[in-house]
Amino acid sequence: MSDVVRRRLVLGLGGTVDYELRWDAAILGRLAAEHGVWRDELTSTAPIVDERSLLVAVLALVDSGAGAERFVTSSEVVEAFAAHFDYAVTLGGTGVRAGLVLDGLGIPSTQHLVSIDDNVRRLLPAGVSSICSAAEDTLDPHLIVQYPAGARIPLADDEVVAPGANRLIFANDPPNREMRLATELAETLDTASALLVSGFNTMQDHDLLEQRLGELREAMRRLPADALVYYEDAGFYTRAFAETVRARLLPVIDVYGLNEDELQEYLGRAVDLLDPAEVAEALSRMRAIIPGPVLVVHTRYWAVAVGAAAARHRAALESAVRVAATRYRLGDGFSAADVEATAGMRRHEEGAALVAAVEAAVPDAVGVAAFSLEVAHPTTIGLGDTFVGGFLAVQAGGGVRG
Repeated sequence: MSDVVRRRLVLGLGGTVDYELRWDAAILGRLAAEHGVWRDELTSTAPIVDERSLLVAVLALVDSGAGAERFVTSSEVVEAFAAHFDYAVTLGGTGVRAGLVLDGLGIPSTQHLVSIDDNVRRLLPAGVSSICSAAEDTLDPHLIVQYPAGARIPLADDEVVAPGANRLIFANDPPNREMRLATELAETLDTASALLVSGFNTMQDHDLLEQRLGELREAMRRLPADALVYYEDAGFYTRAFAETVRARLLPVIDVYGLNEDELQEYLGRAVDLLDPAEVAEALSRMRAIIPGPVLVVHTRYWAVAVGAAAARHRAALESAVRVAATRYRLGDGFSAADVEATAGMRRHEEGAALVAAVEAAVPDAVGVAAFSLEVAHPTTIGLGDTFVGGFLAVQAGGGVRG
């Protein structure tokens, strides 16, 4: 067994407790009627301060077909809204969901957590160890809304119709905003094969963000020279903070990942994800914004890596796409055998054509087409996190075969 296989993946920086709502258009319609919501009120950018403003944001985002993560002024608003629905209590956060995926594939990992409670102790599997910076138990749930394509919700003067399936996240999470680092982090990184960094998107104090980035850079000095550093972008509550994170971390990041929503948010415009010329131009612009060794963009149709070191990650892209597709069709709790079964399923033809065209047009690009799956009740939450877990499985000596 090689040294890389013996060493653990370290995944961070913050985990969450999620309330995953069971989709119910009738309840949303009832709430829209009770609150008298009109179409011209729909916005996803106004402050979310109470149940009505949260409802308006949900309806606006469903109507657009977008995925998003938004700040709520208090956890009580999240709790009150969730109380209208049936929901499952699950664990979230990019690192935690990636760790759960890896555990299903038989790959151990170590989580860096910033909060803990009995939900976390109960739901974190034995194959996932953890270090935690919290001094006491807290619970600040994240509200997760998964909506299906074609969902219809009546308004006072019109209706909302979802053009596609996607997921929404709403939260007020003080421990993740503070992002306090565990004292054991540096020591834990001594023997890491890879470090996943994510979660700074929830921070709202710039001076504290600078402090945490400095502390992380200092801890990362303990990483072995061959350890992979993967940074996954997310929906920043304060978009300007993303530039601060890039400025401090790009010199020590090997792979920088983001999804289609984040791609378009950076560019400030929609991108036709099946138009080779548009995608090639978007990738070129993103490389100027994020000039690290490898940029990975993952979408519903394809995943592409660009950069001088992109070619070495083709197997990781394939693993990531297969694993994410398996979650999409099966939800939580899938196994390596389930991932192998996904491999024989149909690829997205236009996605495959896009990948071929981009590889031909962009010298340092490698890509993998997504799968074209017909699923009655797809899982849309956590697909990006699952993608990351599938990518890192290759670094741990696992991942796909062939």
